[in-house]
Amino acid sequence: MAALRAWIDQRFPLTEFIEKHLTKYPTPRNLNYFWNFGSLAGTFLAVQILTGVWLAMFYKPDTTLAFDSVQHIMRDVNYGWLIRYLHALGPTGFFFAVYIHMGRALFYGSYKNPRELLWWIGLAIFLALMAEAFMGYLLPWGQMSYWGATVITNLFSAIPYIGSAFVVWLRGDYSVGDSTLGRFFALHTTLLPLAVIGLLVVLHLAALHRVGSNNPEGIDLDKKGPAVVPFAPYFITKDLWFISLIFTGYLSFVFFSPDLFLEPINLEPANSLVTPIHMTTEWYFLPFYAIVKSIPNKFAGIIAMFGAILILAFLPYLDRSPIRSARYRPLKKIFTWLFFFNFLALGYAGAKLPVGGILLMGRISTVYYFLYFLLLLLIPGFEKINPLPREEQT
Repeated sequence: MAALRAWIDQRFPLTEFIEKHLTKYPTPRNLNYFWNFGSLAGTFLAVQILTGVWLAMFYKPDTTLAFDSVQHIMRDVNYGWLIRYLHALGPTGFFFAVYIHMGRALFYGSYKNPRELLWWIGLAIFLALMAEAFMGYLLPWGQMSYWGATVITNLFSAIPYIGSAFVVWLRGDYSVGDSTLGRFFALHTTLLPLAVIGLLVVLHLAALHRVGSNNPEGIDLDKKGPAVVPFAPYFITKDLWFISLIFTGYLSFVFFSPDLFLEPINLEPANSLVTPIHMTTEWYFLPFYAIVKSIPNKFAGIIAMFGAILILAFLPYLDRSPIRSARYRPLKKIFTWLFFFNFLALGYAGAKLPVGGILLMGRISTVYYFLYFLLLLLIPGFEKINPLPREEQT
């Protein structure tokens, strides 16, 4: 074995790569469990790709066959029901991990110098994941799949001058149909997961290992000092334990409550002549869907929806405080926790009809969502900082 490894190392830096990026990668020893959600998201991504390849072998991207092919997978293919439910519930676990991963970065200031590029690549991954999930939502060709794609693509018709033409280009037809299903299937199974998300994840990890991991204290640690330890075996075992714990819950839903996160109406074949009474979307899109519904003007709603994501890219420059972690910034800690609860309120508002108190909740939550970034810009001027760790003071 040693001779084989030596032979490979002469031709390819295998051992050097493993030691640099895995076994001997210096990791702050004070990382809490919020730092395990990045590895968890990567695990869910692997599950989605593996189960997706298997499902693609039996799926028919044709409007006359798509719904029946999914039923065939569920009923006739050996363990097809298991693979399909693993894939259908995977985005729930995936976005659960991604949202907490991003929330941790927001709270502990992991977007600040020198990790701006790492943060931007992560946002690009998030946008690609949203596009991937949206296109995959159409593939079962159920009622909610069809009408959800119709409503979301129709939002772009509000773009001045080019809106209508852009919607036709996006759908490949004047309405959601066979052309839309075919191109969404192609993008969902090839370009987005392999070329875009795969490349971005590699770039994200490369950028992370270049600048090193942030930590709850928000301080830069000596990579050869006592405050860091090798990633293996210390944190790789922590990752594996945490992933096993989360996957126990994930598999519990798969085996015992697989329809909990799936819309019952999507068990009906798509019908362009029957519109569902209440249109909704998957839970991980609801906060941004609520922003659209809270604004009376459709074009302004689209701008606000995309702005809610793109504004995150300006965080390294909006947050001018030299202190990273909210542990030592009382005002940022309060406003950030309010931001998290506000995000949940947006999700709740997005799941309901925009009338009465729900509409008011959505509008107030939308205002605070954007107000938070203005507060980050203003509070460093008068925020009282708590005593910092000795490493930060020196």
